[in-house]
Amino acid sequence: MKLTEIKSNPNNPRVIKDHKFEKLKKSISEFPKMMELRPMVINEDNIVLGGNMRLKALKDLGYKEVPEEWVKRASDLTEEETRRFIIADNVGFGEHDWEMLANDWDSVELDEWGLDVWQQPTDVDYSILDDEDMSEQLDDMTNGVKKAIQIEFEAEHYEEAQALVKYWREREAYIGGMIIEYLKAEKDKL
Repeated sequence: MKLTEIKSNPNNPRVIKDHKFEKLKKSISEFPKMMELRPMVINEDNIVLGGNMRLKALKDLGYKEVPEEWVKRASDLTEEETRRFIIADNVGFGEHDWEMLANDWDSVELDEWGLDVWQQPTDVDYSILDDEDMSEQLDDMTNGVKKAIQIEFEAEHYEEAQALVKYWREREAYIGGMIIEYLKAEKDKL
């Protein structure tokens, strides 16, 4: 199919900028089979419903036409289903198991494939920390700074937990302290 026949969706709410767009182009160049596995989705007017950035990347890469397997036509969607698909196609459901990724996957490859991952800097000089006692400066820097931890909830408890956090925040309660006190009391029961 000629790329000139495929039209970008003017109402596409999804964008990829700068380095992420370059990663997408690199991914398509190095692994074009991905386009067969996750084709662009177009409507009966050849307007892209899913894959606007892939279309842009293909054009940037100099493609003039693509195999038919790289394009899927969705012509039986209602207007509401079309609007829903445009959003739902770009929603990332689920979460990554970061521990598994850290242990079983190469972070450089993951980054190259488009997944934002943290990478340990290789040439950091920590010797400055040995030169003098910086505890007073660190205390000054962290005084009043709030830190956060992530707490998982089962799906059936999520909305209730969210409502409770909102309730206590509106009352300017220190939720972290409340959690610590509860967890200590439970630990003492063991």
